[in-house]
Order: sequence, then C-alpha cells, then structure tokens
Amino acid sequence: MRFFLHVARSGRLTSAARALSVDHATVSRRVAALEEALSTRLFDRSPRGYALTEAGRLLMPAAEAMESVTMAAAMEVGGRHHDLTGAVRVGMPEGAASHLVTEAAAALCVEHPRLELQIVALPRTFSLSQREADFAVVITPPAAGRLKIRKITDYSLRLYGHPDYLKGRELRGTEDLKDHRLVGYVPDLIFDKGLDYLAEIGATGAPALSSTSLLVQLELVLACGGLGVLPDFMAARHPILRPVLPEVTRITRAYWLVLHQDTAELARIRRTSRALADAMRARL
Repeated sequence: MRFFLHVARSGRLTSAARALSVDHATVSRRVAALEEALSTRLFDRSPRGYALTEAGRLLMPAAEAMESVTMAAAMEVGGRHHDLTGAVRVGMPEGAASHLVTEAAAALCVEHPRLELQIVALPRTFSLSQREADFAVVITPPAAGRLKIRKITDYSLRLYGHPDYLKGRELRGTEDLKDHRLVGYVPDLIFDKGLDYLAEIGATGAPALSSTSLLVQLELVLACGGLGVLPDFMAARHPILRPVLPEVTRITRAYWLVLHQDTAELARIRRTSRALADAMRARL
C-alpha cells in the first residue's frame, strides 16, 4: 500500500522510488504484486506516467486511512517527530502563491527533505474528490461536498495605476473610468465570480487589456497599460504604483482553506496546509 500511495501521488515510478529510497524496478514490482493480489489494474501506464484507474481511485481513501493510522501510531509509540514524506499538491490563486507562501514552502521542504510540495497556481477550480489536489486555497468556498472549509484571512484590493499613466488624467469618481484603459481578467474566462473586480467598482464593458494571469495584469499596470484592480499586498512591492479613488474602489475578499474530509488529518496534508495558512495570515 505504501508503494501504491507514492506512485498515485507522484504519478511516476522514479519519483516514488526516490521518496522510498529504492530503485524504480522495485516500485514497479511492488505495484504489480498489489494489482495481482487484488486481481485488478490500479494504474493506467503511459509515457506521461501512471494515472489511477477507477479501481485505483476507490482504493485511495482506504490506503490513506491506513497510512494515517500508521503514522499516528508511530508518533504516539515512538514519541518522536515523524518526518513528512511524499507529494502534497495544493491548488491556489496565483497572487497568493507567488507573494505569500513561497518562503514558508521552501522552509517546509528544508525541514522535511522527503516532502514534495507541488503548488499549482492555475486559473481554475480543483476537485479534491478526484484528487486533482490534496487541498486548495480559494476565494469563493464551495457550497457542497465532503469537505472541511476554514477561513484563512481577509485581504483588500484597490484600483492602481502608474504615475506616468495618471499624469494629466483626473478621476473625480468611478463614472470617469469609461474614459480610461482598464486592465483585468479575460471576461469569459473568469472561473470564480469573486474575481470580477471591475464590475464591482462600476466599470462597464470589457477591459482594454486582459489576461487570465494576475501577475500579467500587474505587469501591464506597471507598463502604463491602464488601471487595474490589484491586491494591496502585491501593489505594496511596487511603491511607484498609486491607488486610484482608494475609498470607493476598495474591495475586500477572503482566502479559504479547503480540505477533503478523508485526507484532512493525514500528517503531510495537515501540517503543510497549516504552515501555508499561517504564512498567509502573517503577511496580510
């Protein structure tokens, strides 16, 4: 089961072998032996790696429960710190991933050399039930599912512009935004309604410059492309940026931690999620 879990989490024999300190042939034999014992195929093999079959996905909760019990017993009986091993995949917004958790993520992997932390910062939602991620940080928490949801912290955003763009351009209120180039998300690719910032501050029409990437939007504002709504924690790293109509364009959002009930108490997931959430609170 231990070999099965490592392959399922990493998707590759070589990664599992490295984490288990054996050669990849040993991992392959152990997985094949498990499949033979269960009389079913647990993985689809391809040049891209190992992907769980339906039978493999059904086995995951039981295997992870066994792992959790074993690790808890080792910690209780041994009375010692238990090293974290294996892959942990977290899905989170690009801004938080790039500006709030990198130092904590690096420190965690230094402390636990056999931990593989994968930060997926893509503009999309993640299905924890399908194991697309072990946990997620989101702006709008899901309304259903066997999930544990905890609020991490609030954060604020405002409309920002570069002084060179703002030179000679006076804004008395949000009604003047129609006369300005705006930077924002690609309208039909906004995957979370909480990201529709421009509509919330009263801007109408599509932005002149748009991207699915918040980091690209930041660079467009820095390049005098127009005015864009940015998290204050991102804009703070670029003191040249100026808030525009700060009192009326201020928006408050929250980051939420989402874990699956079946895996939330696994040591590697519990401690990794706590470390990243603590880092986010400390920076906001």
